[in-house]
Amino acid sequence: MTRKSVARAVCLAGISVLAMSQAQAQQKVLYFASYGGSFEQAVRKEIIPPFEAKHGVKIEYVAGNSTDTLAKLQAQRGNQQIDVIVVDDGPAYQAVALGFCGDLEPADVYKDVYPVVKFKSNKAIGVGLVATGLMYNKKAFEENKWAAPTSWADLKDPKFKKKLVVPPLNNTYGVHALVAEAALKGGGETNIEPGFQAFKNEIGPNVLAYEPSPAKMTELFQNGQAVIAVWGSGRAKALADTGFPAEFVYPKEGGIALGTAACTIAGSKNNKEAQAFVQYLVSPEVQRILAKSAGFGPVNQTVTLSPDEQKGIPYGEQAKNLRAVDWDVVNQHREDWNKRWTREIER
Repeated sequence: MTRKSVARAVCLAGISVLAMSQAQAQQKVLYFASYGGSFEQAVRKEIIPPFEAKHGVKIEYVAGNSTDTLAKLQAQRGNQQIDVIVVDDGPAYQAVALGFCGDLEPADVYKDVYPVVKFKSNKAIGVGLVATGLMYNKKAFEENKWAAPTSWADLKDPKFKKKLVVPPLNNTYGVHALVAEAALKGGGETNIEPGFQAFKNEIGPNVLAYEPSPAKMTELFQNGQAVIAVWGSGRAKALADTGFPAEFVYPKEGGIALGTAACTIAGSKNNKEAQAFVQYLVSPEVQRILAKSAGFGPVNQTVTLSPDEQKGIPYGEQAKNLRAVDWDVVNQHREDWNKRWTREIER
């Protein structure tokens, strides 16, 4: 190779490296905030890589429960770093009310989504459905010759002293439990007092921990400290899929619907990719992944599941019989309820 050829090769190599560096520097980063635990694992492994490859974007996952995500949006107001969120339906309504969610652009895939999970504001949309009910250790119950739980009232049974785990009130499962206990005694969202009294005087002595972390909840069951909990059908399915004898119960008074909703963040610098990601989340292929890996009941009505795939998730009649919480009422009082819960229940 002549000296001129060498120089030319070096120059071309330098240009190639520079172009590659510029391409890497220019690659967009989409910040996606949502749950940790089994949902995060499924999204990181099966959902994010195909989207990144197709759209040439890097997705950074910001893990946290729904309250954490909402707090991040509030802290970043005016300078949002997050582009897309997936949170529980209650916090999603709050995010919309606080002006954090942008309008969803029209897309054909939305025509296949059940109307019940669509937001009238068109600023968010349901991407999955789970149920809040009771999870228990089937093996422990059999060893103690206990009947399986059937009712929200079972949480006050003295045999569960220091063996019950309930998520706190800053977690949607905790809100559902409080409303359900209030309803048992004639109350509900507009009269929450019976719920507070039930937790303070009857259920509280049974509670081992008010635990929001899915990982910690799983640990408490696996080490035998907890045998019963208020939890979601998706979380229970994920634990059962590991081989642990976790069983989920829809209480006879009715399980409570927990919708999971997505929205793009208003003012996002990556709005095009954010819109595409939300549309992707309700597509049939992703809905099947969320059903099988995260235990979400599908919101896309074109998705059909086999009997084995339906096990443990709200589907068909189970989904139809779930009770919905009036989030317009709950969100008006939630801050006061949280303060009271901390002061009286978790003291």
